[in-house]
Amino acid sequence: MSRFLLATSVAVLLAGGPAFAADEPPLPPPNAKKLSEILAKVEQRDGFRYVKEVDWDSGAYVVTYYTSDKAKVEITYDPVTAEPK
Repeated sequence: MSRFLLATSVAVLLAGGPAFAADEPPLPPPNAKKLSEILAKVEQRDGFRYVKEVDWDSGAYVVTYYTSDKAKVEITYDPVTAEPK
């Protein structure tokens, strides 16, 4: 009985595997700029203080940073051109 339960559990886990992979967001394209290049551009902006967060959303990098006067700034960057969208 325990072999049946183990086999059933393994089959259920393997069947569910591809569904989890399909839920993950797409990766940056092969010709994308390095994230470090994009962050270097952010660091050169007037009043830049520190990067709070970087997300990958809808095929673009979303960089959230703060300025020296404590303003929160969120900019979306194209991964291929490294330019703001």
